[in-house]
Amino acid sequence: MLTITEFQVEHIKDPFRILAGKRYEYKLDIEVPDDDELYSENGLYVRAIYNEQEEGGGLVKYDLYEKSTDLYLDFDLEDEEVQAIETFCREHLGDAEE
Repeated sequence: MLTITEFQVEHIKDPFRILAGKRYEYKLDIEVPDDDELYSENGLYVRAIYNEQEEGGGLVKYDLYEKSTDLYLDFDLEDEEVQAIETFCREHLGDAEE
């Protein structure tokens, strides 16, 4: 299981209102156990896009990166890890810079 250690969130501006709802971009520094296949000595972060609408919100997309090299990692997270990220994003919408 992953642990979110630090995060940044930013509201993605849509001046032409092309997209439904509000989109937020998160950068989540994560730690994983060293016996996990995702483990990297260089550290990891998740770049996530969260969409909030009147009917509710949800995770649109996430990508994993190696922290010190910004190298994209082609791995899928487990369902409960994706759910944990989605919950974290929902709970921290108020921290976004408008």
